[in-house]
Amino acid sequence: MSNATRLRRRLVEHLLAEGVLHDARWMTAFRSVPRHVFLPRFFVPAPNGWAAIDNGDDEWLRRVYSPGVLVIQLDDDSGLWERARYLGAQPGTPTSSSSQPSIMAIMLEELRVADGHRVLEIGTGTGYNTALLCHRLGSGLVYTVDIDPELVGAARERLAEIGYAPSCAAADGAEGFPAGVLYDRVICTCSVSSIPPAWLEQTVPGGLIVTTLNRPIGGGLVRIVAGEGATGHGRVLARDGRFMPLRAHRFKQSKVPDDDVAWRPARLPMEVLTEVRSRFEFFAGLHLPGVTASREGQSTRLAHPDGSWMRHRQAGSAFEVAEGGPRRLWEIVEAAYEEWLGLGEPGRDRFGLSLDGEDQVIWLDSPDGRTWPLRP
Repeated sequence: MSNATRLRRRLVEHLLAEGVLHDARWMTAFRSVPRHVFLPRFFVPAPNGWAAIDNGDDEWLRRVYSPGVLVIQLDDDSGLWERARYLGAQPGTPTSSSSQPSIMAIMLEELRVADGHRVLEIGTGTGYNTALLCHRLGSGLVYTVDIDPELVGAARERLAEIGYAPSCAAADGAEGFPAGVLYDRVICTCSVSSIPPAWLEQTVPGGLIVTTLNRPIGGGLVRIVAGEGATGHGRVLARDGRFMPLRAHRFKQSKVPDDDVAWRPARLPMEVLTEVRSRFEFFAGLHLPGVTASREGQSTRLAHPDGSWMRHRQAGSAFEVAEGGPRRLWEIVEAAYEEWLGLGEPGRDRFGLSLDGEDQVIWLDSPDGRTWPLRP
């Protein structure tokens, strides 16, 4: 047994232990598809930015089959890997990656594919997820699109290397696949601020779309049942997943002043708002559309493009906040928290979506209940 085969089996054991993999056919796909073919090089975090790892390096293969995210591109610039390789670690923002295998397993199972289903994948990336789909369904039923031509070209070559030939296109994934085909399933391996109407139009009525919501606070995994035309309805899923956003759906980080500010006591820790495992996080995000969060030194910061901002810090065993701009963001958080408690502390799986073209809302418990616009 080769070292790669052994590591693939170990990865599947890890996914089983995490409770994210249950379907025997997807187990076989993860055991069979060689992830290392799709990750000949990547970045890893380093003290001064991102270091470049190549397939001849020690620990390369072990890292490939680790359970974490592997970044393959920074700042939409494929040339930065070479720079990091020869000049040392480089700063940058990840813009493409091979996602955590656990999130991939969750999404693939939530897609509920059956033999004969035609699947569209938005976000080809390395091609590894594409290969898992090809193994399960056959290349002829898999279509994949990515906005980056270099990524598509590299993925196509690596897929061919192991015997897969899905339909690949370099195009804007928000427009679906440029072929006039209807799909039984659509899976998006990047997050979106709203559901592109083209995806709904290209999915057969009753077909499923699985993607993640691009919300700076309170994102998460959703499954949508397509209706006629650009309509659909769905649920926010209890099993969570987070991805980099579709390029056109990225948020810009708003600025927070560094000047001396007036602090006041706060009763809530910041973790109730920013921790993915917090039951309040999703509800909080509905009240803070477009608000981004960042960490600076000992304080966490929230900011909105309208100029509203706040800073939160721990002071001994207590908490403090400072606020500014046209709105008091922490007052909005505190009011939302009281409302959330009054509603019975709803988790993400009590929320659903109703979609009609550009008219898209999130609702609590039923479409006739409390609603919020999906767009930030």
